[in-house]
Amino acid sequence: MILTIIQISLRRLLHNRMELMLTFVVPIAFFSIFALIFGNGIGAGATPKVKVVLVDEADSSESGAIVESLRKNAGLRIVEQAESDESLTAQQATKMVRRGIATIGIVVKADDQDKLRAELLADSSDQVAGQVVTALVGRELAMTNARRAAGEQETAARERVFQDVLSAAEESESALLPRDDRALVRRPAMGKDILESDLGSRSETADAGSSMNEGSGIGDSLDAVQMIDVIGEGKANPVVSMYAAGIAVMFLLFGATGGGGVLLEERENTTLDRLLSTQMTMDQLLLGKWFYLTALGFLQVSLMFIWGQFVFGVDLIGHLDGFVMMTLVTSAAAAAFGLFLATLCKTRGQLNGLSVILILTMSALGGSMVPRYVMSEKMREMGMWTFNAWALDGYDKVFWRDLAVNALWPQLAVLM
Repeated sequence: MILTIIQISLRRLLHNRMELMLTFVVPIAFFSIFALIFGNGIGAGATPKVKVVLVDEADSSESGAIVESLRKNAGLRIVEQAESDESLTAQQATKMVRRGIATIGIVVKADDQDKLRAELLADSSDQVAGQVVTALVGRELAMTNARRAAGEQETAARERVFQDVLSAAEESESALLPRDDRALVRRPAMGKDILESDLGSRSETADAGSSMNEGSGIGDSLDAVQMIDVIGEGKANPVVSMYAAGIAVMFLLFGATGGGGVLLEERENTTLDRLLSTQMTMDQLLLGKWFYLTALGFLQVSLMFIWGQFVFGVDLIGHLDGFVMMTLVTSAAAAAFGLFLATLCKTRGQLNGLSVILILTMSALGGSMVPRYVMSEKMREMGMWTFNAWALDGYDKVFWRDLAVNALWPQLAVLM
């Protein structure tokens, strides 16, 4: 009898396509998605390029060399100012970082001793980019400052040797030829010959000092790189405000598809036939359910953010206008998505299986599960075909970047 039960269960599995997919296809699909994001595939075969904007406030040959070297770095993608030949300022770079045009602004400056340093105007929502750019800029500053220190050391060494040689020559000539005017005339030339010989014997010492200088300057140059959080500074618990939207959008989709499944239940128990036998039309039925699911989704997300306001410090009151617009449109789109999935399925079981596959896939690619800043450019482009990516970009503009409501029109238009 046990063997019979096993055979019955196996035949049921083989004849249920959705159960087969959930059992064998979905695990492989999700493994592939996360492998592409974190493994050696197209998702993270190399460190994703960081969008940076360069500002040279030192305006020297050394700072210009640093800027040019950063432009050629394969790990950076330089964002230029549109339609302008003027040099960027730190204020303009800060504005570009706030609007999400660039991830980090690199401002090269010089201190009172003309020693180069750098300020990184960072968007702390991307926790990887700051570490990458800090290492790159620190290396460039270390090499530049080491070359300068080596040059100054070599110049000082030459000056000391020259003075020592002249002093020795003066003492020798004063003792041997105290009254010979010709010795006084030959003294500079003799000192020059001795100096050249002495410096030639000390060239290896100067080179060794230069190498030691370059090695010891790396740590000092990393200290010369200052990270400035131009967005997250002053925010109450910014990490929560950044990720709350990702969770809200994912569960909003699950709630909407669950509500759309009521249509299938009504058809199975003939409630739908009795409703349509009255004066109600199918359009009225669908619109009524769409408005209901939209209102329910709006209430669901609002309660979640109200909880975040009181418990985790999410600034909902300060961004109420943008939150209402994004949540209303997102809830309406999610409700339509849930009803659309219900029309593709014949039973509630099919809808549950299909919704799990689609929603989890969109959440993984769109940023609800994994931050999009760890993805490659190709994976980010794939994520833009998902519902989640556009919704999260809109919430990001509202709660993280503090942008005006009129900046939300691309996300609102796509969701609508």
